[in-house]
Amino acid sequence: MSLPLPAARTVADLRAAVRGWKAQGQRVAMVPTMGALHEGHLSLVRLAREKADRVVASIFVNPTQFAPHEDFDAYPRAEARDADLLASVGCDLLYAPSVGEMYAKGFSTKVIVSGVSEPLDGAARPDHFAGVATVVTKLLTQCAPDIAVFGEKDYQQLQVIKRLVTDLDLPVEIIGGPTARAEDGLALSSRNAYLSEAERVIAGKLNVILARAAQAMAAGEPVDAAEARGLAALKDAGFAKIDYLEARGAADLSRLGPGPLEGEARILVAAWLGKTRLIDNMRVLPPN
Repeated sequence: MSLPLPAARTVADLRAAVRGWKAQGQRVAMVPTMGALHEGHLSLVRLAREKADRVVASIFVNPTQFAPHEDFDAYPRAEARDADLLASVGCDLLYAPSVGEMYAKGFSTKVIVSGVSEPLDGAARPDHFAGVATVVTKLLTQCAPDIAVFGEKDYQQLQVIKRLVTDLDLPVEIIGGPTARAEDGLALSSRNAYLSEAERVIAGKLNVILARAAQAMAAGEPVDAAEARGLAALKDAGFAKIDYLEARGAADLSRLGPGPLEGEARILVAAWLGKTRLIDNMRVLPPN
């Protein structure tokens, strides 16, 4: 049985714990989360454990990355359960600040990462990445870890974070963890809990459609044709609204030409089933 996981609620307590570890020459990893943990999050903690002596996992449902019409109030919260799960995979400390601790009265600073944050989710969810970039910058400066681990499922978010760390000269290595998937291939997400039984069946087709489009491009099919067939397949499968299905440059998410791939890419999708927004992405290599 795992021992209860120690928790820090303030920046001062977090820094004191990290300072003590670093005084002993230990490397520290951080895994930022919004809680409602699943195997995908736990795989990131395991990866962090492989790379460092100590692991801090944060749980903070960040209000600044939700639009007024989105699910901030409904977002699942289960800290006690999450703490038990984190302890079971070797996490050393839970950092769970309040909104007031994270955003003091009068808070008026925003971190905006241009370029990579603008297409895809940046277009579909205005101001989302400003909220993400701001809170991640704060978490990394509060904890000062040697490494931080984020999931590749949120691929655009990962690229935004890599860009801000480079641009702001933050002394932390950013590592992407592979997407964890259910048996039918659906990318694990806390929001999957919103799906009805019927929607869950349809959701399992998302990764299949994405994989077919990726395979077609890898075989030499023009990018625009593969995207169009993927969009049609999503509609036929029953996805009510599609924010995007696009292939983009892997490093900077730049738009690709309509012809065959000429370099490594990522194909990314965001589509809705009822009130649930699902995202996924896959690596695509150019034809040989």
